[in-house]
Amino acid sequence: TVKREIKEYLPEEYKDVTPEVKNTFKLYIDNPQESSADKATEIVNFSLDIFKKIHESENALISPLSIISALSMTANGAEKETLSQMEEVFGVDIDGLNEYLYAYKFYLPTADKYKVSLANSIWFKDIESLTVEKEFLQTNKDYYDAEVYKAPFDDSTKNDINAWVHKKTDGQIQKLLEEKPPEGSVMYLINALSFDAEWQSIYKDTSVREGEFTTQDGDKKTVDLMHSTEYGYIELPHAIGFSKPYADNQYSFVALLPDEGLEVSDFIDLIDGKTILNAVKNQRDDEVYTSMPKFAFEYSKELSEVLKDLCIKDAFDADFADFSSLGHSRDGNIFINRVILKTKIEVDERGTKAGALNDVT
Repeated sequence: TVKREIKEYLPEEYKDVTPEVKNTFKLYIDNPQESSADKATEIVNFSLDIFKKIHESENALISPLSIISALSMTANGAEKETLSQMEEVFGVDIDGLNEYLYAYKFYLPTADKYKVSLANSIWFKDIESLTVEKEFLQTNKDYYDAEVYKAPFDDSTKNDINAWVHKKTDGQIQKLLEEKPPEGSVMYLINALSFDAEWQSIYKDTSVREGEFTTQDGDKKTVDLMHSTEYGYIELPHAIGFSKPYADNQYSFVALLPDEGLEVSDFIDLIDGKTILNAVKNQRDDEVYTSMPKFAFEYSKELSEVLKDLCIKDAFDADFADFSSLGHSRDGNIFINRVILKTKIEVDERGTKAGALNDVT
């Protein structure tokens, strides 16, 4: 719990959403399909690129929306080659990405039986040697509704950041920091996401029975299997799957099963964003008899090396990084030190709870 009030920092001339952003948003409202389809594909491609890198050696759980939100806020402070590398990996220029994510958040439905929260914050060190550009803060306020905090970066800041994370992920992610911010850090850019939704048809007790689940390694485990008949059959090269709707059909759970004998990692290498999106969009209303295990999974990963492998290099280099639109420090050049991802998911008879956190420091 927060034992003291955290006061949001509002620099001079820091405003609510600017008229230009509102006009851009109207463009997306008037023509959302044409404005967003290509960007959605590129974001899925970017997410798959990350997933391919980290799934090689371990089970993984990522939140593409959380990752791209935190990195996009950061990219709003990048210039020249640093920005070009980030945009190249995203597959979208930063202005287009800002507009897309701004509109995307608006379209996320929330009600009693399906609650979605997407929050962003920027924490920068209260020190005379650091100057943060007001336009950088304004842009992230405009497009990401980012809360901005000027903080001492001591134990109180650690506690405040952890309390913010706990609140904004609805308790799914307990904390980000184990210790106070390290001496050389000057800024945290954080996205937090939570999802809590009931199934359209909640499983009855009689539909949940012990059964045998076979892992990729061929091991057989006894688990609680949830049995149901669904009406969203998905087919794509080298896999089949189904979709299961949440309440009011506002969101869906999608599961894919690679062809027998095909490793998950090999399947991932064979697909791209367009293939996945088209397969889900073109699913058929066929009956699908499904048996899905109840499960819970938590995951944490430092993504710096993954992003470097994808050719975001200068941003992590103390000599070459150019974040001059973010700010300046008399103590040295500003660069990214780490990118932390934390996720959690629980799937059971009632529905799904999930949370995600992505931090760029």
